[in-house]
Formats: sequence, structure tokens, C-alpha cells
Amino acid sequence: MIKVVARFVLKEDKINEFLDLTTELVEKSRKDPGCISYDLFQDVNDPTVCAFIETWEDQEALDNHMKAEHFIRIGSKLGGLTREKVVLNTYKQVK
Repeated sequence: MIKVVARFVLKEDKINEFLDLTTELVEKSRKDPGCISYDLFQDVNDPTVCAFIETWEDQEALDNHMKAEHFIRIGSKLGGLTREKVVLNTYKQVK
């Protein structure tokens, strides 16, 4: 099992645009083969901080997701909405 945490720190005036764009990304990604869960969270103390927390069956499923049309199309727009570099951490389950 693979867990992904992708943290975005958004420009204050881009929060709503980010949330609008990611609606389709979340809906379609949840249907990708091998997706166990795919959720977007917003920090309760700082609304400019959002994180995708994803669970995939294996690395192959994650790799295929990252090649999917919806991921490439929508993901390419998200970087322009941030004020810091996106932090992406990938974890494998060990226990």
C-alpha cells in the first residue's frame, strides 16, 4: 500500500480557484484503478494550506494515476496558485 501527502500553500486570492479546480480532480481520481482513497483537506487554522491525502494499492496504481489525463490537465494548473513549492511525500506501509 502507498500513501501520498501533497501539501499546497496557496496564494490567498487563489483559494477558491484551487478548490474549484480540485473538485473534478478528486472525483475522477477516486475512480482510478487502484485508488483506495483520495481526499483533499484544508488546514483549520490556515485556509491557504491544503493537502491531498491519498492511498493507493501499489506504486503501479499511483504511477498510472499520475499519467491520467485529468491529473495532468488539472495538476498543471495548480502550481500557479501556490506561494510556496508543493511538498509531495510518498510513503510505503511497513506495518
